Amino acid sequence: MKHLFSCLKRYRKEAILSPLFKLFEACMELLVPLVVAEIVDTGVKTGDRMFIVHAVLLLALFAVLGLGFALTAQFFAAKAAVGTSAELRRELFSKLQSLSYTQIDDMGTSSMLTRMTSDIQQVQNGVNMTLRIFLRSPIIVFGAAGMAFFVDWRAGLVILGLIPLLAAVVYAVMFLCTPRYKAVQEKLDGVYLSTRENLAGARVIRAFRMEEEERAAFCKKSGALEREQVRVGRIAALSGPVTFLLVNLAAVLLIFVGAGRVEIGALGQGDVLALYGYLSIILVELIKLANLIVTMTKAVSCTRRIGAVLDMEGEPSVTAENRALDVKEGDHVRFEHVGFTYAGGGAPALSNVSFTASRGETVGILGGTGSGKSTLVRLVPRFYEATEGHIFLGGTDVSSIPAGELRGRIGYVPQKAVLFRGTIASNLRWGKEDATEEEMLRACEVAQALDVVEAKGGLGGEVAQDGRNLSGGQRQRLTIARALVRDPELLILDDSSSALDYATDARLRNALKGVGCTVLLVSQRVASVMHSDKILVLDEGHVAGMGTHDELMQSCALYREIYHSQTEVRHE
Repeated sequence: MKHLFSCLKRYRKEAILSPLFKLFEACMELLVPLVVAEIVDTGVKTGDRMFIVHAVLLLALFAVLGLGFALTAQFFAAKAAVGTSAELRRELFSKLQSLSYTQIDDMGTSSMLTRMTSDIQQVQNGVNMTLRIFLRSPIIVFGAAGMAFFVDWRAGLVILGLIPLLAAVVYAVMFLCTPRYKAVQEKLDGVYLSTRENLAGARVIRAFRMEEEERAAFCKKSGALEREQVRVGRIAALSGPVTFLLVNLAAVLLIFVGAGRVEIGALGQGDVLALYGYLSIILVELIKLANLIVTMTKAVSCTRRIGAVLDMEGEPSVTAENRALDVKEGDHVRFEHVGFTYAGGGAPALSNVSFTASRGETVGILGGTGSGKSTLVRLVPRFYEATEGHIFLGGTDVSSIPAGELRGRIGYVPQKAVLFRGTIASNLRWGKEDATEEEMLRACEVAQALDVVEAKGGLGGEVAQDGRNLSGGQRQRLTIARALVRDPELLILDDSSSALDYATDARLRNALKGVGCTVLLVSQRVASVMHSDKILVLDEGHVAGMGTHDELMQSCALYREIYHSQTEVRHE
């Protein structure tokens, strides 16, 4: 809740004015039964028409003033609620940007989307309703009870005795519903995940004719959500009937007591109407309060889910001073007995990996699927933290370099070519914000992407969301150009040329030799790495061989096996 209150502080003026104007509205409403009582006991009883007219005009004035106060209160409440949710959404998005890969993997995309959308909306509704009703309803309830005591203290006791009973009902509903609303949001996460997977994999689903199976799986998750919502809805729905029952019983008792008081002349008929009016006001407000409790319960549950993310420490950005290290001359990248295990992953993904790369060298990293190639290169920019050993860049342990500074020195091209909606230039400037047209064209030339730029009409050519108006090879070349624009000292290519033909791949490798940066080149194709200065062969997270192509052909059976299997396929 601390994060919600922190965001709400920026709208403290609106948060104060909204309940204040609701208080004014409540005062207008509490005066109405007294005026009605006077109309009956004075105007009607004596036949004073002018008194009735003046009283009716006074009621009209109360109505107009009450409407004005209500609209003003609603304006301030809406402004505070929308503003608070916007601030909370910005903080949440900022926090999501700072989370490590491990934290993102643990949380899941669908859960983050639910928090950003549904949970925030529930919080917004909760803040709005709270500012409008949470203070107004108790004021009116206790105010009506007080006014009832003012009319007749014996009848007032009936109303006063009703309040703790109704409070117990409201508290019980809130106590039972809070954990169940959390379960509802978790089930909603599952529905979002299923929807997202089906939209992303629509082509695959149809290609394998799995529509019915996926529909059944979605219906199962949707049904689980429905059952949880029905379960909590049944509990929440009890508040209305129970409230009506208690209030109607109180009304019967009030009329019974009031009739006796009228009979002995202690009360007027108008006073009984006023007492019944106050009881009706309490009924309406308690129903509103019961609905508010349901909304607040949802909001509290969602706030806790959001707070759980905001309380995460996020990815560490170490700012410790660099230590004096024993570094071999010429080493630019150095792995020393590096190991890594994914959280909850069981067996290590990497074990005892050691190698060096001199400045300007190209190191090819080869291995089968699941051998740890991508994991290895992701440890250098600290997308994941090595669980064993040390990694050095330019003689400094990467764990001693602030994450932002470290990644500013590295050009990283992931396996999946990700582009964003905009232009070619706007995507390339992710690599360097102030890149000139000449720098972008030079990067495209090295990445063999000049033909892509020309085909799209220049650097201002449109790029659709996720680069859907480009082929796989075009996307890969533009992402390589994006990494080269920043002129990195280390370039990591994580199997990022898999969609390129052999001729284009060869031209790209030759062009990279003239760039002058150190290159870590991950690939499953021998042809892509065989001309590297050094080749690292991985097998189930272990180094199976290291050396040049000729050396590995003599010393590494796994490398020979991969080489012969791929060259034979190509010759066929």
